[in-house]
Amino acid sequence: MTEKHIVLEDIDPVALYGANNVHIQLIRSLFPKLRIVARGNVIRVLGDEDEMDMFETHIGRLREHVVKYNSISAEDIVDIIKTQKSKADAVKGVVVYNLSGRAIRGRSENQQRLIDAFEENDMIFATGPAGTGKTYLSIALAVKSLKEKIAKKIILCRPAVEAGEKLGFLPGDMKDKIDPYLQPLYDALEDMIPATKLQDMMEKHIIQIAPLAFMRGRTLSDAIVILDEAQNTTPAQIRMFLTRMGWNTKMLITGDLTQVDLARGQISGLREAINTLTGIEGIAHIALNQKDIVRHKLVTRIVHAYEQADKKKQEIASKQ
Repeated sequence: MTEKHIVLEDIDPVALYGANNVHIQLIRSLFPKLRIVARGNVIRVLGDEDEMDMFETHIGRLREHVVKYNSISAEDIVDIIKTQKSKADAVKGVVVYNLSGRAIRGRSENQQRLIDAFEENDMIFATGPAGTGKTYLSIALAVKSLKEKIAKKIILCRPAVEAGEKLGFLPGDMKDKIDPYLQPLYDALEDMIPATKLQDMMEKHIIQIAPLAFMRGRTLSDAIVILDEAQNTTPAQIRMFLTRMGWNTKMLITGDLTQVDLARGQISGLREAINTLTGIEGIAHIALNQKDIVRHKLVTRIVHAYEQADKKKQEIASKQ
């Protein structure tokens, strides 16, 4: 009789073991010749060597399923172990699964265009009003790339307009200073990656924060880089950011051109970048609109009302 220890390094063990270890009990029933003990992130197995090799192979497939979908069911376990193939792999159009097992996919024509553009281009501009999913989908695409080992890290960036880029006056270290501006990105990440794993990835710099004010001089390689709220960059800032792009890197630049918070008279760097870079091979611009809003139905009505009010203001101004 031999013994083997299998370490689950990149998943939350609870997702595999199930509530009250119900999944482990099922796995034990499928390998009656082995003694299986699961504690923490280590599975201890005793038994016949050939049977253990088969068990290790199947545990690897179960782990891959949890990595990809953030969850696993008893039916999936039986299907993977008995047929060596998860039926979930047949699901098409899914970017990733969130922690509750819900499929994250394009929910409108333009959202699907954003997903397709990410596959075909290295730099994607996604613009549109609040609630169109541009930031959430961008995070989902980055997480997918990380899980599939297409990229080695995710880099998050957002201009701190309210602080006037003078982050030194805010309390705490750099992460504390920039965190309030990155909260929408963290919210999306926390919906897709278990909290303990997310913390570990940040400590290991697999997921990084990169304040726009400190990007100069860096070359960003083997990464998915997301610049959120890019409408609040100046032309000089966004030009500096875009030229940080290194090998095997994709950039997602998101923003709402109707909500520019720059000082009066300043030009939005996002608008200028889109106008300057349109038509360049490898760069795509996806413009989302009211039809793509996936938040509460009132958000669509609010956006529409403000657009109508802005049009009236412009008409009045043109007559004066």
